[in-house]
Amino acid sequence: MTIREMAEQREEEFFSEYAALSRMSRGRDVPEPECDIRPVFQRDRDRILHCKSFRRLKHKTQVFLSPQGDHYRDRLTHTLEVSQIARTISQALRLNESLTEAIAMGHDLGHTPFGHAGERVLNRVNPEGFIHCEQSIRVVEKLEKKGKGLNLTWEVRDGILNHRSSGKPSTLEGKVVRLSDKIAYMNHDIDDAERAGILTEKDIPKELRSVLGSTIKERLNTIIHDTVINSQGKPDICNSREVSQAMKEMRQFMFRKVYTNKVAKAEEGKAENMIEALYEYYVNHLESLPEEYREMTERGESTVPRAVCDYISGMTDQYAMNKYSEIFIPKSWQIYS
Repeated sequence: MTIREMAEQREEEFFSEYAALSRMSRGRDVPEPECDIRPVFQRDRDRILHCKSFRRLKHKTQVFLSPQGDHYRDRLTHTLEVSQIARTISQALRLNESLTEAIAMGHDLGHTPFGHAGERVLNRVNPEGFIHCEQSIRVVEKLEKKGKGLNLTWEVRDGILNHRSSGKPSTLEGKVVRLSDKIAYMNHDIDDAERAGILTEKDIPKELRSVLGSTIKERLNTIIHDTVINSQGKPDICNSREVSQAMKEMRQFMFRKVYTNKVAKAEEGKAENMIEALYEYYVNHLESLPEEYREMTERGESTVPRAVCDYISGMTDQYAMNKYSEIFIPKSWQIYS
């Protein structure tokens, strides 16, 4: 018996009856030999961790554009916090932690530079639309490894695709990540907003603090415990009515005070103009696209708008700014910028 087979056997003996078992995976689009050490979901986690798109997340905006400070979250630190929360919940519920972690690590691979501002622009200008969770699937299926993709299992791709609030993950592990994404951004965005001087704990409605807690530590502790307690022995991931309602109201509060705050979003208009200009330029100058994206259009695997979105969405904030400067700002001006 191989090490992998022993690991699969331990899953069957220990995991909840509602957990996704590695041995029962629906598999990969392209069959391949099994690893003798790692079960399939662990291999997927490793593939995501080592891919280029994952590394680029460290230079992509979470909420605050070009913040003046080292401790603001970026898209990578957000991903790691989602993963940590999701693993804690999955482990407590005896779910498949490797599947949970793989979904969490991959859920934002398709995010644009400049956060949701970039996503809004590409969704508006591209006739085919643009949604970051769908782009994450394109990344792992078609764009990574020069068009070969990562060949991930069906369960991991399902969780990545359905991590938004409106998604319907097919596994409990996917549902854990969907909830953990909310838990993570709600709490770390409060922390970043406080760091930016936009918000204080006292600004948060007293009734929400009384339910969820008055610090990040208290809120994480409350929500994670509530999730575990209310989901044990159930074929679903649940919260109590009180905590669920408080989380909903906290998200609404954050939209009013942070996500649409004029100070926090002061530079977003400039970022949106930059992304739109890059999109229009590349649509009309296909020869300027990198070869791998041009070849996808030539082979009929992608339309021009989609190939342009593939390229732009993969950019980091700084790379997008550099490309904009290279294309639109005269070199003599760039010297003094």
